[in-house]
Amino acid sequence: MADPIVAIIGRPNVGKSTLFNRLVGARVAIVEDTPGITRDRLYEHAEWNGRQFTLVDTGGLDYRDEGDFAIHIRSQAELAIRDADMLLFVVDARSGVTGTDEELAQVLRKSDKPVLLVANKVEDFSQPDLLFDFYRLGLGEPLPVSAVEGRNTGDLLDLVLEKLPASAVEAADDERIRITVVGRPNVGKSSLVNAILGEERVIVSDIPGTTRDAVDTIVKRDDKEYILVDTAGMRRRSRIDHSTEKYSVIRSLRAIDRGDVALLLIDAVEQLTEQDKKIAGYIHEQGKGIILLVNKWDLVEKDSKTSNRYVQDLRDGLGFMQYAPVLFASALTGQRISRVLELVDFVSEQQNMRVATSGLNDLIRDAVLRNPAPTDKGHRLKIFYCTQAGVKPPTFILFVNEPELMHFSYLRYLENRLRSAYGFEGTPVRLLMRKRDSRY
Repeated sequence: MADPIVAIIGRPNVGKSTLFNRLVGARVAIVEDTPGITRDRLYEHAEWNGRQFTLVDTGGLDYRDEGDFAIHIRSQAELAIRDADMLLFVVDARSGVTGTDEELAQVLRKSDKPVLLVANKVEDFSQPDLLFDFYRLGLGEPLPVSAVEGRNTGDLLDLVLEKLPASAVEAADDERIRITVVGRPNVGKSSLVNAILGEERVIVSDIPGTTRDAVDTIVKRDDKEYILVDTAGMRRRSRIDHSTEKYSVIRSLRAIDRGDVALLLIDAVEQLTEQDKKIAGYIHEQGKGIILLVNKWDLVEKDSKTSNRYVQDLRDGLGFMQYAPVLFASALTGQRISRVLELVDFVSEQQNMRVATSGLNDLIRDAVLRNPAPTDKGHRLKIFYCTQAGVKPPTFILFVNEPELMHFSYLRYLENRLRSAYGFEGTPVRLLMRKRDSRY
């Protein structure tokens, strides 16, 4: 089950980004902070009182440059509404209700999404009558907050959990492998999808209403079905000039959330970019399988060592993702397209691999003998037992005496030993720790 998406919307200069930074930086615990992953500030995974969600900063809805004010405000608001599970409508308590606020509120009132009206920049919380004007927006009682000072943000998060749907995304009970094609614009995602469909020659059907702008198509090969999802390109935020592209990123993230294996397309000519790293980081954080597909390989001048150098550059640039297989292909010429689904099958098997508990503990004991566990002030980490807790991604629980003694580098060492023994190619591996009393 993917995390629900909470989108912050509103006109420019009402403090949306300040509120976003306050919630993810001050009051909300980041679910995972993996070294080596660069993050786009468009989204953050967050947790409050045991519930997880994804918080999205959609940017200011600025309609001043558009000719038809009413039509534009409706179209942009609907994009935000339809792709989030809940909306935080931020207004400026100092300036009061504006025409832009009223136009946006009119659209929100007609939506089926839960909306919280957040009055930001409140200076005096003892005078709620100052917010009475916002009741005419028809969105209920405005919640006063000060994003700069962090005041009342805890109450805001409590209300978010109260109104957030319990199940925002459909349960993944489909046994078909869901393949998500992601990457920057113009790297050839749609061309790759068309090449795969042309190679397989069988398109069972299009699935309506599941991803909206991310298109789901069922592909069949050798009596086995796959769900192929083509998504909108994800640009660096500074390059996103039109608000439609801002919201397309949300849809692409949602498509990754719903998928099993992601095909991250990299332009062979432009090579690895910072945005490629951000997309890869999101896939890793979500525990999804991944294949690095270097497209447009036909346009690269090659010698006998070109592919090896390219793979090494990818490994250097994606230090947190040494496990991802690399496939050089060309959607235009069809080069190695036939290998895509074979590699997807392989990664799916790796994602679902289960390791016998006896072999797992033998491996951990041998690893500790070869490289003793870390110590701190005379206290040594002891690993009593290890068991596999789940798959997709493979997740292991280490029962130890003092979890705080575990150093990140030693955890990475244990992960590398697991990968050396069992593979787990194309999938993240999760190692979790639980404290166990040494007397038992």
